[in-house]
Amino acid sequence: MDVAENVQRARAAYAAGQWVAAREALRRQRRTTALDPDDLALLATCEWWLGDIPASVALAELAFRQQLAAGRVEAAARGALDLALICYTAGEGALGTAWYGRARRALAGHEQCVAHGYLVYIAAVSRLELDGELRVDVAAAGRAAARLSASADRLQDPALQAFADVIAGLAAVLHGHLQHGFDLLDEAMVAVVAGHLPPLWSGDIYCTVLHLCESLGDLVRMRMWTQAMESWVSPLCRTFTYYGVSRVHRLQLSSADGDWDRVEAELGARSQQLAPAHGWVAGEGFRELGDVRRLRGDTAGAETAYAAARELGIDPQPGAALLAAAGGAGGQALAQIHFALGTRRPFEGSRLLLAGVQIALACGAGQDARQFGTRLSEIAARYDTPGLHARNDHARGRLALAVGRYRDAHSHLGRALEVYRAQHYRYGVAEVHELLAETLDHLGEAGAASAERATALAIYRSLGAGPDVARLAESGPVPAGLTARELEVLAAMTAGASNRQVARQLVISEKTVSRHLGNIYRKLDVTSRTAAAAWAHRHGIGD
Repeated sequence: MDVAENVQRARAAYAAGQWVAAREALRRQRRTTALDPDDLALLATCEWWLGDIPASVALAELAFRQQLAAGRVEAAARGALDLALICYTAGEGALGTAWYGRARRALAGHEQCVAHGYLVYIAAVSRLELDGELRVDVAAAGRAAARLSASADRLQDPALQAFADVIAGLAAVLHGHLQHGFDLLDEAMVAVVAGHLPPLWSGDIYCTVLHLCESLGDLVRMRMWTQAMESWVSPLCRTFTYYGVSRVHRLQLSSADGDWDRVEAELGARSQQLAPAHGWVAGEGFRELGDVRRLRGDTAGAETAYAAARELGIDPQPGAALLAAAGGAGGQALAQIHFALGTRRPFEGSRLLLAGVQIALACGAGQDARQFGTRLSEIAARYDTPGLHARNDHARGRLALAVGRYRDAHSHLGRALEVYRAQHYRYGVAEVHELLAETLDHLGEAGAASAERATALAIYRSLGAGPDVARLAESGPVPAGLTARELEVLAAMTAGASNRQVARQLVISEKTVSRHLGNIYRKLDVTSRTAAAAWAHRHGIGD
């Protein structure tokens, strides 16, 4: 096979997404003769698709120099911009900035082209991340978005319009205009799904929005975007960086769902594999794994996972502070929360503030607890997402309970419970049931308190949350001899859930729900759901 034929086959394989075949053909050709700079760039991209990031970066650097020397300025600049993003996502911020600078210098004085739009996009997104939401320059973001839209029209490049929508959408969300902002981000997704953006840049947009959803406590929207990302990556190569990213995000949601066995079995390995290519998502994976291990009582395992997160530049808070508090170091834990809050943008601090209220109350720092609660209320009011309101109600419930405002506590906790259930946040549901039990004890409603405590215990047991189970296991008998799981089924049924809905809510089969209902009827000496619900209402279960 002659040189021209081999290269043509390599290019055809590349165009068809046959990365292994393209790589082997290009490698074979490179062993006998120098590759054209553009073909060298193709080989670099093949290595990226196949997960060999160091080889990809080395080849891309060589291609950049050769393209620049050959006068292929735009191709060289696009390669440098890709390298900038690869370095940023790998956690090499300084190197990413250096490659961005090379691209900017290469394009200086060059006629306007698509690569100029990528420069504008990176600069605008970086500025939004540095400014934070309380100082976000909406006008500057608007000018950048308008410039990109004009370039998209002039150059007929839909990727630039998608970038414009992302910038405008992020600015709107950070300024507190969530509906408008997410509408714009959804518009950007149209271009991503249609394949109008290079995969590297599409994946980065997905990650940006998913991080936003998680920070805002919007698990519903996070599930939707994670599913969209999975649909996008599923037909692509499994060594593709963003396949690993999508798995880590899915496992974060599995953690919320209560599938901690899956998290323990898979998340550590996934995060380790992803670390060279996407350090900050890998770090978030280790942080999540540390949280699950902490809640299961595996202190050493949690510390190991948190250390891995730190090595990748992710501060594993509030989990590390909660671990310290559980070990008796309340003052140290409180100091960790204060320090972490100083390093986060305000909208990213809701989980820290909720944990801070818990830690501060436990170590008698009432003023700190109240200040944390006030800050969390301000964030919830500004961004107005169900998840943030739930975290705020959870915190306000703890604060009200601590000062004897039991009716207020009951109202706040009831609202938090409703959202946590809708979001399928199992551990949060259990925590709130436990707090409701304490609240109802103070209100003199012993039967309802016992039911709430039993429900919390049942969820903790299903999760494998050993320390919580140990704390509640000796709480005493439950009404009518019902088991904790039977009380949980009865409460859900009394709230109006069908057998199927109960099964989905408790992550059990419909057959198991039916068996529990049979036991409930027998123990209560009733023969219908209506009679069982009436008994539950009389005893404050499910109200």
